[in-house]
Amino acid sequence: MIAANRLSGKLITLEGLDGAGKSTQLKLFEDYLKVRGLDSVFLREPTDGKWGAKIRSLLESGSGEIKPEEAFHLFTMDRRENVEKNILPALNQGKVVVLDRYYFSSIAYQGALGISPKKIKEENESFAPKPDLVLLLEISPTVGLERIKKGRNQKVTLYEKEQYLIKVKEIFDSMEDDCVKRIDASLPENQVNERIIQEFGEIM
Repeated sequence: MIAANRLSGKLITLEGLDGAGKSTQLKLFEDYLKVRGLDSVFLREPTDGKWGAKIRSLLESGSGEIKPEEAFHLFTMDRRENVEKNILPALNQGKVVVLDRYYFSSIAYQGALGISPKKIKEENESFAPKPDLVLLLEISPTVGLERIKKGRNQKVTLYEKEQYLIKVKEIFDSMEDDCVKRIDASLPENQVNERIIQEFGEIM
């Protein structure tokens, strides 16, 4: 396992079901880091690289043909590239690296498709640095989907189905890593932001 705290930077990831408000909270957190004058880089997974582009195309098409093992392979290859090209270099430069999803999402989303969560975790931690902080925004699948449909005019992706998301949430709920901090995403945006800043302060 590659521990992020062995490097000079800090690695933080926001996780949770779609509709939990990650995009909003990432923007608020980015503004906070800028005010603090902290050197930071914000990344997302899937990335904009060749593997990430293929994942996004499959998700947005709504195709149900992708097999769980194929999805796992695509996400793993995308993450390997992200770690090598972006995450490790930024951490070694002492930057605060903030990720919109990381391998904790793979554990939950691919795990809900039938792949062993333990297998996913072990394979990813063989090459990906463990986060200093995982901010898990918690929300019910029903509320999350309502937010998505309202914000996208009813458009949902392949992985945004309620029964599937119930399984995803169960896996998120079972995570016991010390770096995972749970935040009630149904709270007002400013209160969620305050909790994120509080948790960030604990690792600095």
